[in-house]
Amino acid sequence: MQSLCVYCAGPLFNQSERTEMTAIADVLVEAGHSVYLPHRDGMEFRLVREVLIEQGWEAALAGQFLHEAIFALDVYQLVVACDAVVWNLNGRVPDEGAVSEAAMAWTLGKPMIAYQDDVRSMIAGRMNPLLVGLVDFTSVQHIHEIPAALHAECLKFPPRKFDLEHLPKRVRTAVARGTELWNALRKESAYGENRIIAECVTTLFAPGAA
Repeated sequence: MQSLCVYCAGPLFNQSERTEMTAIADVLVEAGHSVYLPHRDGMEFRLVREVLIEQGWEAALAGQFLHEAIFALDVYQLVVACDAVVWNLNGRVPDEGAVSEAAMAWTLGKPMIAYQDDVRSMIAGRMNPLLVGLVDFTSVQHIHEIPAALHAECLKFPPRKFDLEHLPKRVRTAVARGTELWNALRKESAYGENRIIAECVTTLFAPGAA
């Protein structure tokens, strides 16, 4: 199987959730793929907001346009950078951000599989059909099975590049902004600060930005 860039979508709000998501990413890397793991590879909201506050932005307003930046970065990763998605459905209620990311991936025709070993979200013994319908009503129950399941999914829906001009204007706008932010993130990694990211976020998303 060719090496893919895989978006790992799922809950990240406590240490156990982050540990599970890291385990999913690790098994994909061991299988020869690269991954985008949002809490590790994306923008650190808290640290960038601290820089923005130091620069004079009111905390609530800075948080507001930082959320816009996170959305654009995720759209870029899902549409352009990543070839496939692994979606962690665990939780009493599946993570709402991951649900949105899965819906985008399904609409784009990206190869996607779901992982779940949690029964708390069952409805009469079944998951919500509007969720599992996105993955053909199947899911993987063991993390070590994820690479093989993804391989099988890619045989059905081979990864492909998208002609951005055929996407809706607001998607193209989010992708363009997310691309700039991703480039800033990669540049920032060479300096170990968050000022380049904060400058990019301010230019693209702050009130009055073009």
